[in-house]
Amino acid sequence: MAHLSFFKHIASVGLFCALAGLIGCASNTVPPDALLMKEPTTEIRQRQARRYATTDEKQVIIAAAQLLQDLGFNVENSEKDLGLLVVSKDRSAVDGGQVAGQIAVAVIFGVRMPVDKEQKIRASVVTTLSADQKAIDVRVTFQRLVWDDRGQLSKLERLDDPEMYQDFYIKLSKALFLEAQEVG
Repeated sequence: MAHLSFFKHIASVGLFCALAGLIGCASNTVPPDALLMKEPTTEIRQRQARRYATTDEKQVIIAAAQLLQDLGFNVENSEKDLGLLVVSKDRSAVDGGQVAGQIAVAVIFGVRMPVDKEQKIRASVVTTLSADQKAIDVRVTFQRLVWDDRGQLSKLERLDDPEMYQDFYIKLSKALFLEAQEVG
């Protein structure tokens, strides 16, 4: 029986050291693999980009801004002449499982682990006149930045849900169609 207690103690010390090492690694820097590509760039660009049969770049940027505002985003930067739009929205990032894990670690080891607290979802839209100057190419990207309860950036990731991009472009196409038909 004393043998079992000894092994539990060793396992607890080992887990504590591993967790302490992870805590010590936390910093203000962006994680080194945050910007690494996870899939072929061609597939990503196909999902993120569309071409519209219009040459009115400002109309496309305005329609995209209105659509994203309808989705709860706030405009951070809009340069219609340059074909650039950056929007964001702040949301809670609290995850019940993460909080439960924090409590368990605190009770067992007396160590407080940081948990995700706030997140910013950011979207950027870039428009360019096509090479033949008969259409507008649109590219949208979505990112998520997460800060923990200590104010440290804990995640920076590209959002790659194909359905999210498809939904954006379906709504943008409808908005541009309605605008072309002058339906308000």
